Amino acid sequence: MPIDAGATAWVLAASALVLFMTPGLAFFYGGLVRGKNVLSTIMYSFMAMAVIIVAWVLWGYSLAFSPGNNFIGDLSFIGFQEVDGRAYEVAGVVAPIPHAAYAIFQLMFAIITPALITGAFAERFKFSTYLIFLVLWMTFVYAPIAHWVWSGNGWLFGIGALDFAGGTVVHINAGVAAVAAAWLVGRRRGVEHGVVPHNVPFVILGASILWFGWFGFNAGSALNANYQALNAFLVTNTATATAALTWALVSWFHTRKPSAVGAASGAVAGLVAITPASGFVGPLGALAIGFGAGLFCYFGVQLRVRTKLDDALDVFAVHGIGGIWGALATGIFAVVSVSGLTPPAGVGVIDGHPAQMWAQLRAVAATFGYSLVVTFAILKVLDFIPGLGLRVTEKEEDTGLDVSLHGERGYAE
Repeated sequence: MPIDAGATAWVLAASALVLFMTPGLAFFYGGLVRGKNVLSTIMYSFMAMAVIIVAWVLWGYSLAFSPGNNFIGDLSFIGFQEVDGRAYEVAGVVAPIPHAAYAIFQLMFAIITPALITGAFAERFKFSTYLIFLVLWMTFVYAPIAHWVWSGNGWLFGIGALDFAGGTVVHINAGVAAVAAAWLVGRRRGVEHGVVPHNVPFVILGASILWFGWFGFNAGSALNANYQALNAFLVTNTATATAALTWALVSWFHTRKPSAVGAASGAVAGLVAITPASGFVGPLGALAIGFGAGLFCYFGVQLRVRTKLDDALDVFAVHGIGGIWGALATGIFAVVSVSGLTPPAGVGVIDGHPAQMWAQLRAVAATFGYSLVVTFAILKVLDFIPGLGLRVTEKEEDTGLDVSLHGERGYAE
């Protein structure tokens, strides 16, 4: 297949949009923490861009997308060897874009996924350990799961599990890893019921940037400027708006106040939930997915508050629960008219093929179990290494990580 200039331009633009999501996440998370930790929280996201880009070029992309076997890639693409201007091909389907464009697009997903986890251990995690964690987690958790789902010969791809843009690979994966991280790092000092966000405008700005960038995340996953991309754009917008409205109304009813942070969190929950389904569902399915995301993720936050788990910025409640709902909802609402796939592959319960739900359930369970166990193991090893460890000292935590770790302040005295 010849390279199509329009498709290539769209995928490169989408790649830039997805990269822009990581600064959006930095603002979203940075606004939610206390002022003494704003820079350290933003640095988690910013440094994910630097570290993962280097590791992805050297070996990450090869592990995730080279042929390999059903569980992991080999090293045939190490250092971006053979990642060139020839058309990208997966599972016998040739995309009208250069292989290098696809590798760049997938890089942006690899950057934001570990950055999502940082919301769980914000305000108390060692920066030096975090840099090592980034490399290990991308290598041993992200790359294998991306291979399972998207490589063409991965075992979840083989059973017909649908994940258009990252419900399992990105959101369930990061959400479950956040549980392991929050559990091992422990609760913040002096924090019993969360903290008041120090900069709500940052939160709204960050959510808005995420909404904007997510069009590249989902519509870009069509790898072409075609109807599937257009539909992904439409349903992403629809589900996000529905989830933001649902969360805001439920929160308003529950607390008697329409929370700005709640509306922003609802929008992010909707973005998460529509991600795996965006290439397979229509607008009515998107409305249902957005409504479920706003409802389930809101109550997920309420439930987490009653536990001893200090998932500081509710990564599991938004990304874990939102990703699980989105993956299962794909099995319900996927339709032939959007996906273009023929039964029984690629359509769900609403189109008369309940068997798709079995594939979705297996993908959710496999991602959940693997991410939880391997993330836990990585963090345990890092905690035992002399000179590393996971948590800052009590004095550093009380002072705030901006000054104690970075020697800077987010705001002048």
